[in-house]
Amino acid sequence: MILAAHQYDINGAGRQNLAAAVVYLARTAGEYMLEARRRLRPEEVHEKARNQLVTAVDVETERFLSHGLTSLLPGSTVMGEELHPEAVTEGLMWVVDPIDGTTNYIHGVPFYCISIALLDEGRTVLGVVYDPVHEEAFYASEGRDGAFVNEAPIRVSATKTLEAALITTGFPFADFSLIDVYTEVLKHLMRTTQGLRRPGSAALDLVHTAAGRMDGFYEYGLSPWDVAAGAYIVQKAGGRVSDFSGGDNFLFGREIVAGNPAIHTALLDVLRRFLG
Repeated sequence: MILAAHQYDINGAGRQNLAAAVVYLARTAGEYMLEARRRLRPEEVHEKARNQLVTAVDVETERFLSHGLTSLLPGSTVMGEELHPEAVTEGLMWVVDPIDGTTNYIHGVPFYCISIALLDEGRTVLGVVYDPVHEEAFYASEGRDGAFVNEAPIRVSATKTLEAALITTGFPFADFSLIDVYTEVLKHLMRTTQGLRRPGSAALDLVHTAAGRMDGFYEYGLSPWDVAAGAYIVQKAGGRVSDFSGGDNFLFGREIVAGNPAIHTALLDVLRRFLG
């Protein structure tokens, strides 16, 4: 892949142009991912830790995106799942998940994405989540009101009660410390909502919540690259995001609740009841 490097002003209208450039990078990487999936061999899949899979495609995609993103903003740093796991929270930092939903990707389940966020002194100012299978680019940026998918505005749902809500979540895959109480939460929500879904990509769960396709999302054991872009897009789409205590430590605190304002509050009440 060949990248044309451009430099962008990150203020005002410049951030809108930056979002378009990041979407372009993500689309380019997505094309590579789809082609590479057709050629993926079992021996190219490795286990970093229990139930945490990685492929050469993850690594190559992150390398490509890191080069492109730091070319867009010289002097910026990258925090990424595969090559750059350590955070540098000062200045401008990109937070990148080259394939969120790698297990789906490996098995041919068409629910995975690229997730890219930009933090400015620890504050998220841009988010892009690209679904290459469905060619949907979700994005939001400081300096422009609202959130979008392929230029069309998106908004969280207007659902008011859990009884009318469709909730998405993730199951524990490595950290099983809360599995018993988490199961109790699942049982409760199975009885009190219109349904639960576990598609397998937190970033897509979040942007589908932002688009009103899902009413709320919660999960624990996640990393910043799983949630940074999607959480920001939910907020820009009129939703609320927090940790399980209702605080704002969802980026690095490894737990997140998101939804429209009513469902976010209702999910928090349930989690507090069971988690204490």
